[in-house]
Parts: sequence; C-alpha cells; structure tokens
Amino acid sequence: MTAAAVSVAVLAGAAFGLAPSVQAAAPAPTTATATTATTATAAFAESTASSVSIRFVDIPGDGGVKLAANVVAPADADASRRLPLVVLPTSWSLPQVEYLAQAKKLAEAGYVVLTYNTRGFWQSGGKIETAGPPDIADASKVIDWALANTPADPGHIGMAGVSYGAGISLLAAGADPRIKAVVAMSGWADLVASIYGNRTQHSQAAGLLAGAGALTGRPSEEFQQILDDFFSSNLAKEKDLIAWGKKRSATTYLDRINANGAAIMLGNSWGDSIFPPNSYADFFDKLTGPKRLELRPGDHATAELTGLLGLPNTTWSHARQWLDRYLKGERNGIDTQAPVQLMSRTARGDDYEGYPSWSAVPSGQRRIPLAGTEKITANHDSGANAGTVLLSGALDQFLKVPPLASIPLLPRSHAAVWQTGASAREQRVRGTVKLHTTVTSDRSDGTAVAYLYDVGPLGVGKLITNAPVTFHDRTPGTPFGVDLELFSTAYDVPAGHRLALVVDTVDPLYIEHNPDGAHLTFSSPAADPSYLTVPVRD
Repeated sequence: MTAAAVSVAVLAGAAFGLAPSVQAAAPAPTTATATTATTATAAFAESTASSVSIRFVDIPGDGGVKLAANVVAPADADASRRLPLVVLPTSWSLPQVEYLAQAKKLAEAGYVVLTYNTRGFWQSGGKIETAGPPDIADASKVIDWALANTPADPGHIGMAGVSYGAGISLLAAGADPRIKAVVAMSGWADLVASIYGNRTQHSQAAGLLAGAGALTGRPSEEFQQILDDFFSSNLAKEKDLIAWGKKRSATTYLDRINANGAAIMLGNSWGDSIFPPNSYADFFDKLTGPKRLELRPGDHATAELTGLLGLPNTTWSHARQWLDRYLKGERNGIDTQAPVQLMSRTARGDDYEGYPSWSAVPSGQRRIPLAGTEKITANHDSGANAGTVLLSGALDQFLKVPPLASIPLLPRSHAAVWQTGASAREQRVRGTVKLHTTVTSDRSDGTAVAYLYDVGPLGVGKLITNAPVTFHDRTPGTPFGVDLELFSTAYDVPAGHRLALVVDTVDPLYIEHNPDGAHLTFSSPAADPSYLTVPVRD
C-alpha cells in the first residue's frame, strides 16, 4: 500500500510537472516542485529498499535521442546471475514512473524491469512519432542498453505496456526477434481501423490524444500534419493518412511477428473508446505462436488502472503469469487455459468464459430481418448516441450503466428504428454484430451511425454496441449496399427484453459528413434484403 500511495503521488505530481528529473529545455522547477519529486522518489526507494533497487537513468535511443528511464531490479542482483528482462514503454502522455508499482512486483519476482518515457514526451528527447519507426528502433536500443548495463538475460526478454506502450511492444515483437513474450493491454493492432474505421474520424478519441500530446510532449511535424488533415476531413490526404496508420499497425507486420514467434497476450475492454476491440480480435486469430486474448468490461485502460496504483488487479496478475510462463518457464497453468477469455459486460465479479478461438465464441447467429423502408433527415442528433470517450465505458464497467435512450421517444424523422419482439429467454450476445442494408442518399457524401439496444419493458434502451460508416462520391439517388461490423461485445439481454436497431446520422464521438438538408433512406430490396446478424451463445 505504501508503494501504491507513493505511485499515486508521483503520478499526480508528474501530471503537474513534478517528474523525478527535469528536461533540460524546460524551465527549472520551483523549490517546492523539486522537493515533492525528490520526496516521492525517496519514499518509493525507501519502501522497496529491503528487496528492490531503483535507479533513474538516461538511455541513448535511436539517433542518440535521450530516453528518460528507470531500472527496477532485485536489490541483490549482480553480474553473478542473469535475470529475465521486462521492458515497459510508457502510455501516451504519462511519465516513466507510470509502472513503478508493477515494476516493483516484477522485480520482487526476480525480473530486471526497465521502464522508459517514449520519445517526445516529458524528459525524453526527440518528438512524438506515434509508434513510428524511431519508436520501434528505440525499443531495441533500450534492450541493448539493458543487456550492457544490467544483469538481464539475453535469452529471456519481454515487453509489456498499456495503450501506447502496448502498441509499441506489439510492433517491436515484429522488429526484434530477441523479444520472447509480449503483454499488450488496451492497445491496437490496426490503427487505421481504430481511429478512422469505415472512413469515419473518431474525433473525441483523436482529439484527446492530440490535446494530451501537445500538453505533455512535442508533436513531430508529420504528426501535426496528420492531425490537421484528419480534423479538416481533407480527402485529398486520405491515402497519406491510411499509409501513415498502416506503418504503425501490427497487422502490417503480422508475418514478421509470427516468424519471430513471441508469446503474445492481448487484452482490451469492450467499451474502449480509443482502440475498439475488433482489431485485436481479428489479429488474434491470425497469430500462430503462443497467444491469449482477454476482453472485459470497461473503457480505455480502465481495467489496468488500479494495477498501476499498486492495488490488486486481475489484468496485471494475468500479465505477470504470462511473463512467468514464457520468460521464466514456470508451469503456472495459464497456457493450459482456453486461449480466449471473455467477461460479459453484464457479469458480476471476475468470472471469465473460455473459448478455443475468437471464431468459436458465438455458437450461433441470429438473423433479424430489417423489413420496410425508413427515411431520415440528416444533421440532427436523434438522442441515440454512444456516449463520451473514457467516461461511458467506465460507467458501464463499474456501475453497469451504459449509454441510454428512450426508444419510443426517438424522433422517427431523424432515426430509423427496427425492433424485435420480446424474447422468451435470455440472449447471450457474444462477438461481432453485423449489419447489411441498402442505402440511398440524395447527396454524394454522408455518415450513418448504427446502434444496437437492449430494450426493457418501459422502452428504455441500454446500448449494446455501435459503429459509424461514412461514404463519399456516391451518385445521389442511386442505392448502394452497406456491410457494417459493429464493435465486438459480450452482453446478456434478459428474458422479456427486445433488441432494437437504431440508425441516425450524428454522434458526438465521430465527425459526420452529411451536407445540410441531406436525407438517407434505408430499404430492403427483395433481391437483396436487409438484415442484422447477432452472434449468440447457447
């Protein structure tokens, strides 16, 4: 608890400039600031003095860029024995003290742990490259330094991280064959699908990353240009945006990752509003080495948060077991469990369901016909929406309160609505809901957002899942087919409840592309009927 309390203090202090060391280009800290940082670091060191040592170091990264880091190791570690190494790149905008509580636990278990600030943030040099080639090269440089300056074992090296650190760790596994195990928590496998899926900008997610990056780091010129093009909806730059994102996506390097053979554990939350779980799930089934996928309730990094504060945390416990199995060779049973572990958003407690693969998660598909024709006017928020980045998924996780909508009160002029009858038994939704429909617009560009709700007896709908889709350069008045995968989920719909599909054109999470006065019509031609496919588990 002392370590947890000090970690909280250091993290809170760092958010206001109280990091353990000060970047040369930054203003000198006040006496109070320096005292707070020194006291926090000293307190942590004192709390771990009996079993763990900690030292803050600067490591030369790619091109000689300074990377601010810390090394946490058993207090008695020396050159007489080699220890497994775990490298932890920091999350976006967080300082290198982010992982101290977990680093202590790993060091107590016999690891050398090296955590470092990714380039462009806080005391590290360089500029923010957003998991670009310099960041991946940095990971290898950090491993080089650890092998030369700590008792790290070159044959037992792992990487782990949350969010940005997860993305870099996964990409590094394709670039550096020395990495034997990876734990990627709340990260991404496909950056394009995460923030520009179905040609729709996830504006709240990207805005949060942009703002935090500008506040705590130094964005590169390339990153700044990408952001400008992203928010301005510059279609002339769309190919550049996609190429930039693919270069930073593990899916691009799948063959290299499989060839290198690292044991990979992926973890994410169903409601992750920055990196939705779909790309992890699709990527997981294509991995050929030892692998594990955990999906659970929550929003971005909320499942890992208490572990970063040193509190008991199932996600971090599983992460340590994974590293123990594949870096230390411990037969702890994690590799004999079903490789896909899911927790329903409506479950109570920490009960996981095990499956042999992602494709085996649903045992059946419920096909719901979407009959008739629905015409809506664009540019109006109907009242159906997916909530707020970071907040809505956390409310769902901790209070079981997802975004709500009164389905009977949704204005039918702005929202197309289809409902099923009440089900006589519980429906266990597991996997990826898919929508197939025919759309006709009176304009060449547009955006639609689909929502699936669990509707109770009073007509109040609880959001099960959603996804947006955007189209450009369509011939006005000409129908075209749309196939849309909604964000993967696990949700139990109680007996007596209905399912409702709602489609509108405005959601605060996304940038919409409907011209003023546009209309969208959803139809179900006899030759190509519209339907919703809901994956269910018996």
